[in-house]
Amino acid sequence: MNSIYDSRQRWKLAFIFVAILIAIASGVVSDLLIKDLAREERQKMEIWSEATRVMTSENPSLNMNLILKIIQGNTSIPVILCDETDSVVSYNNIEIPEKKDAGEFMTYKVRELKAKNPPIVIDMEDGTFQYLYYDDSINLKRLLIYPYAQLSVVFVFILIAFLALISTKKAEQNKVWVGLSKETAHQLGTPISSLIAWVEYLRTKELDPVLLAEMDKDVKRLQTIAERFSKIGSDPDPVPTDILESIRTALGYMQTRISSKVKIHTHLPEKPIWVLMNDSLFAWVIENLIKNAVDAMEGQGEITLRVEEKDKSVWIDLTDTGRGIPKSKYKTVFNPGYTTKARGWGLGLSLVKRIIESLQDGKIFVKSSEIGKGTTFRIKLRKYKS
Repeated sequence: MNSIYDSRQRWKLAFIFVAILIAIASGVVSDLLIKDLAREERQKMEIWSEATRVMTSENPSLNMNLILKIIQGNTSIPVILCDETDSVVSYNNIEIPEKKDAGEFMTYKVRELKAKNPPIVIDMEDGTFQYLYYDDSINLKRLLIYPYAQLSVVFVFILIAFLALISTKKAEQNKVWVGLSKETAHQLGTPISSLIAWVEYLRTKELDPVLLAEMDKDVKRLQTIAERFSKIGSDPDPVPTDILESIRTALGYMQTRISSKVKIHTHLPEKPIWVLMNDSLFAWVIENLIKNAVDAMEGQGEITLRVEEKDKSVWIDLTDTGRGIPKSKYKTVFNPGYTTKARGWGLGLSLVKRIIESLQDGKIFVKSSEIGKGTTFRIKLRKYKS
C-alpha cells in the first residue's frame, strides 16, 4: 500500500511544480510586456521633447499644427520640463494639490521623477540644455500590478479548491469509517451470541474448568472488539476517566500477549489524571500503538511509555527501539491502508488517530524517529476539570 501514498505524494509535487512553472511563465510574459510598454513610452517622450525643442525655434517652414498635435497628444504620461538648474519650465498631466505650495510640490515631484526614469536631455541649440523628467503612465502602473493581482486570484482559487477537496475527502472517509465499523460490529454480533450460548452449554458438561475459563475470556474479548467497532461508528459519550488506570489496564492485557523478548518500561505519575474520554476506545489506542511498536521491533526490544502532566493537558509518549520511520512518512503512517508489512490492512494507526481526534482537542503525531534506532509517538489530551 506504500505505493499508493508515494504516488499521491508525487502527484502533489508535480502539481506544485506545474503551478510554479505557470507563475514563472506569467511573470516572464508580464515582464516582457512591461519592458515593451516602458520602451514605447520613452520613445514617445523623446518625440515629445524634440517637438518641444522645435517649438522654440523660429523656423517658418515648420508645420506648427503637427508639432502642437504631438505636444498635446500626451494625455497619460506625467512630464516636467526643467532647465539646467532644475527650475520648472513647464509640466503636463500633473495636478497640484490645493492645500500644498506649488513650488514645494513641484520640487518634490522633480526629485521623484528623477529617481523613476533617466531624464531626456534636450539641446536647445543656443548653448543651453533642458531636461525632461517623466513618470510611468497609468496603464504601465496597472500592468505592473496586474501579475501580482492575477497570481493572488489564482492562489486564492486553488486554495479554496484544495480545502474543498480535503473537506469532501474527509467527509467521505468518515462515512466509510462509520459504515465499515457498524457493519463489522453487526456481523460479529451473531457469531458472538452463538459462542456465548455454546460456552454456557459446555459448562453443563464435564469439561476442564480452566479450558472453559479461557474460552470465556476469548468470547468476552470478541464482545469488547465488537463494542469498540460499534462506538467507532457512532459518537460515544465520553466520561471522566483516570487515564493512568486505563493505561495500566491496557498494558496488563498486552504484556501477556506479546513476546517475552519485549520489555515495557513505564514512567507514570502517582496521582490520577482525569480526561474526558471513552475508556474502551482509549485502551484500544494503547493496544494498537504497542502492537505497532512490537512489529517495528520484529518481536524483540524495549518499549517506554511516559506520561507527563502539563497545566491544561497531558502528554503520553510511547517510544520503541524499532526500525524507525523516514521523516517524509511522519504523516503518511496515519493514512488508512498504509503499511510496511507484507500482510496487514494498515488500519491500526488510522484507527488510533480517529479515536484520539474524536476526544476533546486530542492530537497524535510522530514526535521523533531515527532509522534503525526507534520512534516516539506523542498523544496530547486536554485534562478534565470538574
